[in-house]
Amino acid sequence: MEVARFWRTNKQRYQLVGEECPHCKGKIFPPRDICPTCDKEAKVPYVFSGKGEVFSFSTLHQAPAGFERYAPYTVALVKLSEGPMVTAQLTDVDANDVKIGMPVEMVTRVLREDGERGMLVYGYKFRPA
Repeated sequence: MEVARFWRTNKQRYQLVGEECPHCKGKIFPPRDICPTCDKEAKVPYVFSGKGEVFSFSTLHQAPAGFERYAPYTVALVKLSEGPMVTAQLTDVDANDVKIGMPVEMVTRVLREDGERGMLVYGYKFRPA
């Protein structure tokens, strides 16, 4: 990842920033120009609480390229308190203890090392609340 792109996406890496539709009040994550609910323009920033619950999950034992050293790890579909679903890695929990409906909260953690210089790429993960 280029350094310039890394810094442009910083806000989304350290907090869950999406949008709220000014027309239907729907919460949108990730941000996009058009509300998926009412098809009208939605550009009002909205910071999500980071609270939610595990909707679905899977433990990866064969990680994709660049993530091999982190395997096995658990990835979850998290339903945020405000409504949208987010896919993220779970942290600070044993895979055997993860349950559907388990309350979780967003935290910032290292996602991976990038490139020859070993730049650490941070992002959001979820841990038990």
